[in-house]
Amino acid sequence: MTTIPSLHALRAFEAVIRLGSMSAAADELSVTHGAVSRHVRALEDSLGVLLLKRGAKSGEPTPEGQRLSEGLTAAFGLIQASVEQVRPGPVTISCSESIMMFWLLPRIARFQHQHPAMPLQFNMNYRGIDPMRDNISVAIRNTMITPPDDMIVRELADEWIGPVCTPEYLKQNAFREPVDLARARLLATRSRPLAWQQWATAAGASDLNLSVQEEFEHFYLLIQAAACGLGIATVPRMLVLDALESGRLVAPFGFLRGHYRLVLWINPHVRSRADVQRLVDWMVDELQHNT
Repeated sequence: MTTIPSLHALRAFEAVIRLGSMSAAADELSVTHGAVSRHVRALEDSLGVLLLKRGAKSGEPTPEGQRLSEGLTAAFGLIQASVEQVRPGPVTISCSESIMMFWLLPRIARFQHQHPAMPLQFNMNYRGIDPMRDNISVAIRNTMITPPDDMIVRELADEWIGPVCTPEYLKQNAFREPVDLARARLLATRSRPLAWQQWATAAGASDLNLSVQEEFEHFYLLIQAAACGLGIATVPRMLVLDALESGRLVAPFGFLRGHYRLVLWINPHVRSRADVQRLVDWMVDELQHNT
């Protein structure tokens, strides 16, 4: 009967390959670098084969190590999924801080009133995620972000974009045509460096020479700057729906179909859970009608 190697050793090796280094694996597993190294050595001795290339980066596998790591990643994912099905935890929604602040939080209370016994958690992250490690159930993204390989991706709606400013700033500058923006103070976010050019192209004014005067790290800072009268910003409509309705911001040129589409990522390991299905149905409806 073949003896299965230590589960701790298998877990340590899988983390080394997935994360690319022993140090990163040690951090994730809350052990020392030396403990991870000993686990990998013990696993190699147990199997009688080298799993990591010597003299290279600590996380670079041999061909045999690569095959083993792929199988282990799939196996640990299946174990985690099986546990989640039997003992489901809270449903976790992942989105950016800006979507959380301006779109999700003002609306999620309606869902919670309908399902008061359903616990929700939030993950504020707009880039890559590991749905199993981070326990992500669903994530709001757009098509500029590449999803993890095993995520179910559901396209929802076009992202609509347009310039916004305060009513006072509009009155002071009397914007009537896109060319009038040449005398405005243009604001942008570093996560969308081409936002103004993309809007100008959509507006049929790609020859405009639009120069950004100030950049902000996040959309929520950009929107706040525009709302304080510091200039005019091009933003996705979904982030300013409430500000437009209240009159705090205005959109002098309306909104145009943008370069990206809104999507929902769904963790395949929890998609069959009734609570996740309820949340997905609600989010699909909201995102299709309130963006």
